[in-house]
Amino acid sequence: MTHRFNPSALARRLSLWAVALPLLAGSAAMAAEVNLYTTREPKLIEPLLAAFTQDTGVKVNTVFVKDGLLERVRTEGAQSPADVLMTVDIGNLLDLVDGGVTQPVQSAALESAIPAHLRGADGKWFTLSLRDRVAYVAKDLDIQAMNYEDFADPRWKGKVCIRSGQHPYNTAMIAAMIAHDGAEATEQWLRGVKANLGRAATGGDRDVARDILGGICDVGIANAYYVGRMKNAEPGTDARRWGDAIRVIRPTFKASQGTHVNISGASVAQHAPNRTQAVQLLEYLVSDKAQSLYAQANYEYPVKAGVKLDPTVESFGPLHIDTLPLGEIARHRKQASELVDRAGLNQ
Repeated sequence: MTHRFNPSALARRLSLWAVALPLLAGSAAMAAEVNLYTTREPKLIEPLLAAFTQDTGVKVNTVFVKDGLLERVRTEGAQSPADVLMTVDIGNLLDLVDGGVTQPVQSAALESAIPAHLRGADGKWFTLSLRDRVAYVAKDLDIQAMNYEDFADPRWKGKVCIRSGQHPYNTAMIAAMIAHDGAEATEQWLRGVKANLGRAATGGDRDVARDILGGICDVGIANAYYVGRMKNAEPGTDARRWGDAIRVIRPTFKASQGTHVNISGASVAQHAPNRTQAVQLLEYLVSDKAQSLYAQANYEYPVKAGVKLDPTVESFGPLHIDTLPLGEIARHRKQASELVDRAGLNQ
């Protein structure tokens, strides 16, 4: 049988393919996905993930893990669907690295946005935002600057509030003090803070502001981003009253004249099935847009320089970050915990 060439039929087929190919390409792009395991509170991270999907077309499948992230990923092994592992506290992040469930990443975007002391030299972890550990001070108190060492000064006897010394926010700060001042000086500092407590070392960071309002304490140690939440809460709420009762001073270590920061951060999982998208997500989270969202929505301090701050956070004044490598802080965590018990801070 002889087949005759039909130019009109060929033209119709080519026309149909011209329409179909972009649709198929768009479908493939939308099919791209990344699986995120995170210990972060959903309401804090979801706005950033939504922006990532909107801007890139990559779907984020999020698994919120309250406890046992390392154990879960280890149990899943090579079949783990996890692409990105995200957590708060440098100790928790380095536990993932030391636990062998991460992989190295080389990225010019990440390296240019994140200072060297805030990321792993081996490319296995990256800081995404900063949480500075500051002084909450009664708003009418005539004091403009403090060192962390000042909280042990007898002038504050019965006037200091702090949460449990065993909380990761505090053990990291105490570990930094060990790195700067040594274990003996740090233990003496803890004993001084214990002697100055206005109530037991318990509760949360916002309770420090609550108890300053209640006259139990004049000063306390807590994270700065909570103040952003409190001062921007609805007028008339307890949170707003607590926030309005305090000012923020960024203390520094005498040795470094820098303020202690902890972090939120992330790693690419060891067996990430969507590695390209995993790196893409990390790079997005240090972009100007995402860093601004960290600052505006979460009141966390951007890890990338030059990003506009929330006005409340900006009102705290300049942040001079302690440049002690975070890995050095993490190395002293166990010793910090032991010193808390030895000094009886929580008793």
